[in-house]
Amino acid sequence: MISLNYRDSRPIYEQIRDGLRKLIVTGALSADEKLPSVRALAAQLAINPNTIQRAYAELEQEGLIYPVKGRGNFVA
Repeated sequence: MISLNYRDSRPIYEQIRDGLRKLIVTGALSADEKLPSVRALAAQLAINPNTIQRAYAELEQEGLIYPVKGRGNFVA
């Protein structure tokens, strides 16, 4: 799904944000599709959940995803 490059000069959250943005724009993630939970994606990528939350928050500000309280984040 998303690959991280620890040698990249960009912060990890930006790499995650850009990776998810690319998946949404190319259609790999369709509208109203549920994104992985913050904890699940953090465990999968072996990084801090706050990093995932920051990437999700920026995607939400851009209007690419929307949260549903108690259910998770979905593609807009």
